Formats: sequence, structure tokens, C-alpha cells
Amino acid sequence: MGAVRGVWRWRGNPLRRATDLIEAWVALIAALLLVTLSPAIGWLVGSATEDSLRQSMRLQRQQRHPTTATVLSPAPPAKPPSYDPDATASHRQRGAVRAQWRAVDGQRRTGTVSTVLAKPRAGDRITIWTDAQGHAVGRPLNGTTVRTHAALTGVGGALTAAGTLECARRLVLWRLVRRRYERLDRAWAAVGPDWGRTGTGS
Repeated sequence: MGAVRGVWRWRGNPLRRATDLIEAWVALIAALLLVTLSPAIGWLVGSATEDSLRQSMRLQRQQRHPTTATVLSPAPPAKPPSYDPDATASHRQRGAVRAQWRAVDGQRRTGTVSTVLAKPRAGDRITIWTDAQGHAVGRPLNGTTVRTHAALTGVGGALTAAGTLECARRLVLWRLVRRRYERLDRAWAAVGPDWGRTGTGS
């Protein structure tokens, strides 16, 4: 509304400069683009991201298979590359264990897998995901994760578009202000030497 009022205020004002009207129109156009273009870009980016993630989800569901593994023993804690309390806490929360399971082809596999069990013991049964070769892999993407990532990406795209529009608006205004000052400097250079002298027509 402020941009609209700015255009209307300078519409018939006798003190209006050309740069004043341009500045008001730039503000109005930027406001219109902000409420129309930014959401559209956010929706397009979010939709493209969701389509890509859903393709990955379908591919992962085809290539990964759930199976039941039997815990053999808690896995020895892996030493982090450097002391990092956050990394250490995350590793403890995952609860890595040595487990045994059957691959899709029926062969037995043994390896270290992650579990959410607080105190895993030998004989506990957990569900893991494996690939076609029977190797333990991460859980495939689900619909909630896909929608969350798509929404966040869409919001990021909309904010990026809005920031780009604001930067463009500020750049145009900066150029207008510079042009305005250049004109004032030229006008003062032409009038300044005769300022206040009698008989100069002032």
C-alpha cells in the first residue's frame, strides 16, 4: 500500500522530479513481484524437489529390503577422529551392535548395524534394511521426510527470490540517488560561482 500511495502522491505534484516517480514505480513493481513471483518460485522449487525425492524414494524401496537381524553383541565404540562431544553423544544414541541376518538370497551376513535399543543384548531381534547384495543400508526415504525436505526447500527458494528482488530494488534506488546527486552537483557548479552576487539575475 505504501508503494501505491507513493505513486499516487507524486502523480500531479509540481515538485516531482523524474527520479521520484521512478523510485515510486520501482517500489510498487518490487512489492507486486514480492507477493507474486517469490511464492511462485518457492512452489516450483519445492515441487521439483518433491518430485526428485519421490523418485529416489521409489528407487530405494525397490532396492532396499527389510529383514530381521539377531544381535550378537554390542559393537566396540568407534573412536571419533577428534574429540567432539556432539559426535560422541550421537554415536552412543545410535547404539551400534554386531548382528547377524539373512540376505535376500538366503546367505547369512554378519556386520555392525545401528539400533535404537537403549541396552542391546545378545539374542535381541531388530529390523534392519539391506540392499540386493545383503549389505546393511539405511532406511529408505518416507513420505513425511520427502514432504518436509520439499517444504523447506520451497521456503528457501521463496526467501532467496525475495532477497534477490530486494537487492535489485536497492541497487536501482542507489543508482537513482547517485544520478540525483550528480544533477545537483552540476546545477551547483553552474550556479554556485554567482551565488549571492548582485546583478546576476538571482
